[in-house]
Parts: sequence; C-alpha cells; structure tokens
Amino acid sequence: MARGKRSRRDRRGKPAASGTAADPTVSPDPTGPGGLPLPSPVASTNLVIADIVFRAAGAMLRERMEKGLLSKSYDAAKAERLVDARGLATTAALWGASRLARRSPLGLAVVAGGLAAKVFYDRGKRLEAKRRGRNLASKTSDSES
Repeated sequence: MARGKRSRRDRRGKPAASGTAADPTVSPDPTGPGGLPLPSPVASTNLVIADIVFRAAGAMLRERMEKGLLSKSYDAAKAERLVDARGLATTAALWGASRLARRSPLGLAVVAGGLAAKVFYDRGKRLEAKRRGRNLASKTSDSES
C-alpha cells in the first residue's frame, strides 16, 4: 500500500481509524467551561470565531469611545463625522503606531514622544494664532484712534 500524504497511519503503522479518534482537534462533544456548548467541534475554528468576535467588539467599543470623547468638545453630528471620515492612510498610520507601541517599551516611548511633540506643536500654533489676533486687534484699534 502506498504511503502518501493521504494515507493516515497511527504510531504502529496501522491505518488510522476514521472519525474523531484520529484527529485530536475534534472533540466528540464540544463544550466549553461550565458546560457551555461551543459553536464547532474543531478547536481552531472556535479560536477563529472568538478572534473575530473580540476584534469586532473591540472596534465597536473603540469607535463608541472616540465619539463619546469628541462629543464633549463638539456636537454629536460633527463628532460622528470626525470618526467616520477617516481615510485609509490615517487608519493605516493609527494601526501602525498602535502596533509599534504594543510590541516593545522602546516603541511605546517613540509613539508617546511623537504624541507629546504633536501636542506641543498644536499648543504652539494655538498660542501663535492668539498672539496674532491680539496684535491685529491692537493695530486696528490704534489706527481707528
């Protein structure tokens, strides 16, 4: 008998019995902790299902939290537009930054440093705009007198 990829044999060289005994990932009665039934008898399928559910729930929670944080500063419609109007480049950059920050302490330091630099840059721009506004207001009040 040919011994190719398709012929399954157990440790003693005998052909493996078909069914659940030959495949250790398939359990005859798939139940989880507490006796809850699992969706599939194959463990890897259950892992994929759990991964998809957790990622979707995390994305929904994150989006809801972003809208909630923005709605404190803006009205609900503008907050929703800001969250939903992200482009592909912004989404990819955010994904890359979060991945870099998660993988190592050095990556976290780089991302945190970049965020701190962005905050200082934005504050500097705001202060500069205030200063320009005051200078412009003082010039117009001087020219009117």
